[in-house]
Amino acid sequence: MKRILRLLQWLLKAAVLFTLFAFALNNQHETRVNFFFGQHWQASTNLVVLASLTLGVVIGVLGMVPRWWRQRSAARSAPASEGMHPTPEPPPSHGT
Repeated sequence: MKRILRLLQWLLKAAVLFTLFAFALNNQHETRVNFFFGQHWQASTNLVVLASLTLGVVIGVLGMVPRWWRQRSAARSAPASEGMHPTPEPPPSHGT
């Protein structure tokens, strides 16, 4: 069963890679991105899409950094007894 799932995962990854490769081959023409004040950037469509994806990931990660810092500082300042792994209680004894 695990072997079949691994094969399906490989096929899915191969299909995504093939789709992205086909997209890149079909979109090799120049694209012009217009900014403010008459500024523009002209590059291939693949480069524009890759730059947009990269910029989106960077902005998303930078947006998450404050939350990560707050959670990390809260986890460090919490006493050990209130940690994420509470100590298990012993089972009740029946008739001794």
